[in-house]
Amino acid sequence: MPRPGRPKTVTIPKIIDQIHELILEDRRISDKSIAEQLDISREGVGSIIHEDLDMRKLSAKWVLKCLKADQKRQRCQSSEQLFYSFRCDPNDFLSRLVTMDEIWLYHYDPETKQQSVPWRHSGSPAPKNSECKNPLENFSPRFFWDQDGIHLIDYLPNDQTINAEYYSSLLVQLKDI
Repeated sequence: MPRPGRPKTVTIPKIIDQIHELILEDRRISDKSIAEQLDISREGVGSIIHEDLDMRKLSAKWVLKCLKADQKRQRCQSSEQLFYSFRCDPNDFLSRLVTMDEIWLYHYDPETKQQSVPWRHSGSPAPKNSECKNPLENFSPRFFWDQDGIHLIDYLPNDQTINAEYYSSLLVQLKDI
C-alpha cells in the first residue's frame, strides 16, 4: 500500500547502485563525500547504506605484534629468569635491572579514525591491521631504562644492520651513562 506524502526520489535502484559502487571503489569514503558527489542528503545516504545495502563501519583491530611460538617461549623463559632474580634479592632487583625494547615507528600522513574506517557488509569479518600502510618513512629506536627512567634512546641509521658489534657499542654507551 503506497504511503501518502513525499515520493521516494533517493532510494531507487540507480542511486543504491551508485552508492554501492562508490563504497566498493573506496571503502573509507565518508557518507558526506558520497552525498556531495551524488547531490543527495547525508541522511539519505546513511539510510541507503544501512538499510538497503546492509553495511556498517567497523574500526580495524590493531595487532601490535604477531609472535611465533618460539618467540613466546623465549619471552616466558626470560620472565621466569627475572622472577627468579627478584625472589633471590627483591630489594636489589630493581636497582640492578636495565631493560631494553625496540619498536618500528612509522611516519605517515595520518587520517582521522572516522576516515580510516572502511564500509563493510554486516556479515563480513572485522578488518585487521598489523602494520601501517604506505609509510612515508620508518625507523627503529631502541630504549634502555631502569627504575629511574630512560637512560638511552638509540636510533638505528637506515643503512645500519643490527649485529653483535652494534649491540656491544650500545652496551658500552649505556655503561658510560
